[in-house]
Amino acid sequence: MKETIFEQVASAASVLKMDLSAEEFALFAEAGMEAVQMLLGYLSEKKQQTTIQTLLKMSRLPTKAPKTFENFDFSLLKGKDVERLKVLSSLNAIYSHRNLAFIGPAGTGKTHLAQAFGYACCQHGLKTYFIKASELRDRFTAARRSGKTDSCLNGLVRPSCLIIDEIGHCAFDKENTRLFFDLIDRRYNKEGSFNMIFTSNKNPALWREDFEEDATLLCTLDRIFDDATVFKLRGESFRGKKLETVSLQTGRVPTVEPAVTKE
Repeated sequence: MKETIFEQVASAASVLKMDLSAEEFALFAEAGMEAVQMLLGYLSEKKQQTTIQTLLKMSRLPTKAPKTFENFDFSLLKGKDVERLKVLSSLNAIYSHRNLAFIGPAGTGKTHLAQAFGYACCQHGLKTYFIKASELRDRFTAARRSGKTDSCLNGLVRPSCLIIDEIGHCAFDKENTRLFFDLIDRRYNKEGSFNMIFTSNKNPALWREDFEEDATLLCTLDRIFDDATVFKLRGESFRGKKLETVSLQTGRVPTVEPAVTKE
């Protein structure tokens, strides 16, 4: 049985690994040949969105309620350098190989801003990976035990943007400190569009409290902050701004004893 033109196009699209069904082609064909341009645009957008969704899934960034620059409340920040934060969405930092660090107390927006940068990277087709410092430590430990440290490091070097969240919330022993240095050193010498982002409630000068072997950590910090921008966030936590407190009182309703009359 001879295939219809729509089935032929669908088959060709499959061979070319184009995401186009016979039904989708038929819808465009109804508009005539001028729809070819629309079809190509449609396929391009569809492929781009598929790529973005794949990058977001692999990044480990939250997708249900993503943290973006658009839903970050910049009005809560004061100071002459707020504009420096707003221009992060241009992704200039990743193309200029400039690392970023957000330092400050809990609830001041550090993780939101880091994730927003990573989300923007995915939207522009750049591979991103988000990991908490405690997860990084555990991954290093597991890799050492299984003899797969090279594989572990290679996976963390590969992304264009690597986000390490909450440095200062866990301790790295001597061997894990050395692996941390190896990771930073490999990314420091990486070619192409890339950067690293760190969040911490401690100034980098105090990171030695959580890493052993000062000499190794010093070399690590030299590479991290050789070309970097550090944003120090101060003030009260943003969390709880919409907190509503309802005060209630519990207790039994007092009972009235019946009066006793004397005869």
